[in-house]
Amino acid sequence: MYILPGEKRGRIKREVTLINLFTRLFWPVKLIIFPSRCQLCSELLENPGEKVVCGRCLSRMEVHRGEVCQICGRFFYHQSGQKSICLECEHNPPIFSYHRSLGLYSGNLKDLIILFKYKGFEILSQPLAAALYKKYQKEGIFSGINYILPVPLHRQKQKARGFNQAELLAEELSRLSGLPWSKKILVKIKNTPAQVSLEASEREKNLQGAFAVKQPDKVKGKAFLLIDDVFTTGSTIRECARVLSQSGAREVRALTIARA
Repeated sequence: MYILPGEKRGRIKREVTLINLFTRLFWPVKLIIFPSRCQLCSELLENPGEKVVCGRCLSRMEVHRGEVCQICGRFFYHQSGQKSICLECEHNPPIFSYHRSLGLYSGNLKDLIILFKYKGFEILSQPLAAALYKKYQKEGIFSGINYILPVPLHRQKQKARGFNQAELLAEELSRLSGLPWSKKILVKIKNTPAQVSLEASEREKNLQGAFAVKQPDKVKGKAFLLIDDVFTTGSTIRECARVLSQSGAREVRALTIARA
């Protein structure tokens, strides 16, 4: 694994400029006119369907294959064949009923998320969502869900970034699963500092009052699947689940690409 340009202490800043927008709009044309190389290994993208990253690098995503906490999805490394709950969930059960991540926020998986989230390669939502769906559809996480919901960004932050990566993942998972998704049910009303810049003890307080249900009539008695890119302390997922539950949600589950 290497550190991509702009990365500092695990955080990357990305500002949308006219050049960024031009690149995003005309990138598909560039792919046709000029030979393209993998953004991770620099090899030519020669195989059908390869975009941004080659199939070899995609296949190197470090997906966790072992046991996990049956509630929060914490990875276990020294247990085999056991269905367990971690001590944190046993003593302080979260409001959400189920969370899973593909793997740790490291290696190729981290590099893919950085390219997707901060470098403007929005098309990577397709292979990342496909990996999530392939791994978890058999576990029944999509069964009984009424809406897939992306963790929302505040409008100012989304304007600065140009897109919400969770929305792209939710839309793609909706296409794969056939379930409806919505970006209007749950919204972020408070422009909070980035969670990655805060200590674990500050994250819960930072998000208090940050989210709100905009369409309560679509929440009462319904089951939701929250989508985000990275699960660190779980503060964001817990706060979103709390707001939905207070509005009458029957159940809240969650999927993220990686766990930090």
